Amino acid sequence: MQIGSILPAGRQNDTTTGLADQLEQAFLEEMLKYYGPPPAEGAFSGGAGEDQFASFLTREHAALLAGQLDLGFARMLGEGA
Repeated sequence: MQIGSILPAGRQNDTTTGLADQLEQAFLEEMLKYYGPPPAEGAFSGGAGEDQFASFLTREHAALLAGQLDLGFARMLGEGA
């Protein structure tokens, strides 16, 4: 069961929500750099190209995770304002 916001839709701060989404994505991206899936090894690895473009894949993984997870950054930013 989900409970919606008690504030009217016109009073929600889209700037705070957008900033929180970007912050969540950046947090997840940094986390995935250290704890994400390891690079492939062996004959089917990407070699030097995989090393060069791994950050793009990490950023996309973080964006997908941020879209699926709610880490509560918007709530924290809203309470601080």
